Amino acid sequence: MKCPFCSCADTQVIDSRVSEEGDTIRRRRRCVACDRRFTTYERVDLMMPAVVKRNGARADFDPNKLRASMGLALRKRPVSAAALDSAVARIQERLLTSGKREVPSDYVGELVMEELRGLDQVAYVRFASVYRSFEDIREFVQAIEEFRVHDDNGR
Repeated sequence: MKCPFCSCADTQVIDSRVSEEGDTIRRRRRCVACDRRFTTYERVDLMMPAVVKRNGARADFDPNKLRASMGLALRKRPVSAAALDSAVARIQERLLTSGKREVPSDYVGELVMEELRGLDQVAYVRFASVYRSFEDIREFVQAIEEFRVHDDNGR
């Protein structure tokens, strides 16, 4: 690590400590040349895959956007913020472990529907109606039937 004071590349680690959350390492360092001390922080830098939209445009994955769209579907439903955060975390985990550099937005949408199916039936149908661009009541009925078939098979 280069010294921020004299730019010498020769520094020593004096002390290392893991943060309370366990996601960061704090290191106290000393420069061999100027003897000044400074602190560095080390944390994991995870690369989420890019999302390829239906029109071919690529966008960085944004967990806040995901949380907001799921939050709209869950609006005025009896689902806690903690349950929503857990669902978002599970989706992020699946995207990270997919090993892909890019994922289609349709795949993210299906992951959201899978999570909403487990959280709240009304939110599932709400999200499905926008995600799948329902045109009439038959498509709502079809989504409800899909929910019932999945629910019956899941028991």
